[in-house]
Amino acid sequence: MKKYSYIIIDDDVESILKTRTIAEGFSELTFVGSAANYQSGLNLVLEHRPHLILLEIDPKDRSSNLSLAFVNELHRFLSLIPKIIITTTKKELAFEAIQHGVFDYILKPVLRIDLMKTILKLEKAFPADDSDTVEEDSTPLSELFAEPAKSTEQPLVLCVKSYGDYRYINSNDISYFQADNNSTDIYLNSGEMITAFKTLKHFEGVLSHPFIRIHNSYIINQNYIARIHSGNSTCYIRNSSKKIPFSKTYKSNVDLIIADFAIGNYLEV
Repeated sequence: MKKYSYIIIDDDVESILKTRTIAEGFSELTFVGSAANYQSGLNLVLEHRPHLILLEIDPKDRSSNLSLAFVNELHRFLSLIPKIIITTTKKELAFEAIQHGVFDYILKPVLRIDLMKTILKLEKAFPADDSDTVEEDSTPLSELFAEPAKSTEQPLVLCVKSYGDYRYINSNDISYFQADNNSTDIYLNSGEMITAFKTLKHFEGVLSHPFIRIHNSYIINQNYIARIHSGNSTCYIRNSSKKIPFSKTYKSNVDLIIADFAIGNYLEV
């Protein structure tokens, strides 16, 4: 059985959750991550090179900049483009999407039968290897798709450079980033703080999952969240007394974190 890694790019957190819940029912599909805007989605795709991208092109929030222009942007960076599956509520965008060469077009809400049809199309387009029927000029599946995400991929190493001093930080050790005027303080799980002379907006643009912005002054590594208190609009950092506020502007990102926890190996009591 073939495995297809996929990314969901959609500005609607509830829609991401519903689509991922349906996709979890297919053993052929492996979730890599999700993004709520153009730049975060692009960063996620370039980092993980998924087989499939489930893309919203008619967002609720226009500031997310999600559109078919995203497909064109991928051609600037990748020689092998993931299969694009448009997920949206409008039928009238289908023709334009086809002109952009998308693989499939699914109307929301995404239904199990629709996703099943897409998987069957993939299987038909790229049949399983068979030693009795392989043609000499057959193209390997790995060459037809973008490079799949690797479970053994090395974690991102962040280099903080200052006047010839190169400080290397394993991104897995970073708990959160805090804005400090035109610089950013990076807090490690050890309690150490390192200052980088870049704005928080810069880090928002270059970092992807599990880093997510929850406030004008904070980007958090969701793997270090121990508690989310919606009433107080506060996130608590694991093994720390630090409380990080989240703002209404980024409430959808916090909802995405909560949804992400719920889909994993999770028990609510």
